[in-house]
Amino acid sequence: MASRETGAPARLMSMDAYRGLVMFLMMAEVLHLARVAAAHPESLFWRVLALHQSHVEWVGCTLHDLIQPSFSFLVGVALPFSLASRASRGQTAAHAWMHAAWRSLVLILLGVFLRSVGREETRWTFEDTLSQIGLGYLFLFALGGRSMRVILAALGLVLVGYTLAFLLYPLPPAGFDYAAVGVPATWTQHASGLAAHFNKNSNLAWAFDTWFLNLFPRSTPFTHNGGGYSTLSFIPTLGTMILGLIAGRWLRAEIPARERLRRLLLAGAAGIAAGLLLHAVGLIPLVKRIWTPSWTLFSGGCCFLLLAGFYWLIDQRGWRRWAFPLVVIGMNSIAIYVLVHLIDGFLLDAVRTHLGKDAFSIFGESKASLVSGGYLLVVFWGMLYWMYRHKLFLRI
Repeated sequence: MASRETGAPARLMSMDAYRGLVMFLMMAEVLHLARVAAAHPESLFWRVLALHQSHVEWVGCTLHDLIQPSFSFLVGVALPFSLASRASRGQTAAHAWMHAAWRSLVLILLGVFLRSVGREETRWTFEDTLSQIGLGYLFLFALGGRSMRVILAALGLVLVGYTLAFLLYPLPPAGFDYAAVGVPATWTQHASGLAAHFNKNSNLAWAFDTWFLNLFPRSTPFTHNGGGYSTLSFIPTLGTMILGLIAGRWLRAEIPARERLRRLLLAGAAGIAAGLLLHAVGLIPLVKRIWTPSWTLFSGGCCFLLLAGFYWLIDQRGWRRWAFPLVVIGMNSIAIYVLVHLIDGFLLDAVRTHLGKDAFSIFGESKASLVSGGYLLVVFWGMLYWMYRHKLFLRI
């Protein structure tokens, strides 16, 4: 049975702070820590930082790999609060559905637009975080007012159905030309047994995209995604959002704060254990790029634990001041997502134009990306702070 919830939502600062951390990690890509690590190969410190600012090639996880799951998870967490807010304002169900459909469409197209910046033609692909969320959002919205039993059944259907679809898709024939689909001969991450059904660019999701993406206008036929990303990942990404919906329900439930925290911690531990177990037994490898169900569970478990940490520190213990810089970012997550993709080059070129092309090399060429990235982070945060002070929040 669903937990009884309060009638009007109280905004949780922990949600904004967690979202702010996620967006800060995305923003921090401008530091290009891999360049710094390459210039200091003897430094373990820079190698570790660079590792966790990079995605794994296929199997496994770094801190950077948790950005997209966290962003998707928080969409689910926010939904019960949004639905309660709309209900308290007397919004009709029809109006709410129209807004959800509009939001879904805008997210899909905004993802396509941002992927196409600097390209010679529209890049009709749908692996961008925003597009993936948009493709699944209407399904999430449909679950928003349903019982916990229905929500759990939907989660099971997503995970089991996606797994079976991959396992039933035939393995590539002997002599399959992996090089033709962007998988080099030196690739060491091919799995065997059942897990082979999830191998890079030879799986169901890849086959779907070789049909689906070629329905859109493009100058050359689509044959593969270099990173192995796929459109169909939106289905297990929906699973991640459903996990967030469950967490949001718990945060709004009329239960003691300690019980909320206990549920988040238990769900986090269970998700991580389940994901690792599915990977360890060779059934479903832990692959973020095609969002395998084991990844949904593992990364979802990490998200539960991160949310629990923020909730305990901020909303239970009342330690709020330290989180303010993150809240400023988190309350305008769409704005910073767009800004980072659109104007970082303009801001860097402006400095080089007025201060010289070596302006960022003041501490040596090996630290230039730290200086330029630090400058961008300060400017971006300043813009968000100005928006925060003037109560300007970009919403879709």
